[in-house]
Amino acid sequence: MEFLGAHVSTAGGVDRAPARGTEIGATAIQVFTKVPNQWREPEIVDEVAERFDHAMRLSEIGAVVSHDSYLINLASPDKELRNRSIECFKGELARCAKLGIPYVVSHPGNFMDDRKDGISRNADAYSQCLDQVEGPIVLMETTAGTGTALGATFHELAELRTQIPQELRDRVGFCADTCHLYSAGYDLENDYDAVWNEWDSTLGLENLHCLHLNDSKTPFASRKDRHELIGEGTIGPEPFRRIMNDPRLARVIKILETPKGDDAVKTDRKMLARLRQYRENDKT
Repeated sequence: MEFLGAHVSTAGGVDRAPARGTEIGATAIQVFTKVPNQWREPEIVDEVAERFDHAMRLSEIGAVVSHDSYLINLASPDKELRNRSIECFKGELARCAKLGIPYVVSHPGNFMDDRKDGISRNADAYSQCLDQVEGPIVLMETTAGTGTALGATFHELAELRTQIPQELRDRVGFCADTCHLYSAGYDLENDYDAVWNEWDSTLGLENLHCLHLNDSKTPFASRKDRHELIGEGTIGPEPFRRIMNDPRLARVIKILETPKGDDAVKTDRKMLARLRQYRENDKT
């Protein structure tokens, strides 16, 4: 089954997200389980979880992932911020467990002081959270390499995962963002196979569970995170055509995070149709 979709709004309640996914023709969705730029931690009561489950059963959605809060920084040297981030991340895992959402996409934190120490703090925080909340798998997302953000290289992500205890490591995988990869210096345009071969040898394709499909507004290796519509940025259409037809990536959940424009539904439908057309054209 195809798992292709977009990040959709949860305005009015997370249980409204599956219908919004169906409206744009998605077979997969990504959601926030809380307001991403606020610390407030909502509780998922039984009634909400039941409505979400019912909405999923009525929809065409076959896969769902969540994205954690933008405020979280599990690598921070500031003890107060790091502790608050840990509690927030545990809350995200707990909400996803209640809703039956199997994956939580998470940006590795900003180390702020020392990169090596930041990796250790981040790994320790993930470990604490996974140990205390059963269920969801954490997908560490590739980053563009802006500032002190961790996770811009495959080796750094591998090191982060390696520092998580073996008994918890099966609950840690990865999400690759095409804009971030390109901006970080992985040339999907001119060296597509080499990028995924390096991924496989360093991180393992079996650990890739989600792809964020975004073109880039900025040039190769810019280290800037600026998403663009599919095929209309500096990456161009060819890498996305290859992704849509790559048997190694067929099982991977694919989520758009492209600009929504003035009409989010219309734009998402257009982008999903474009991606499907890339796949269909390759068969003819």
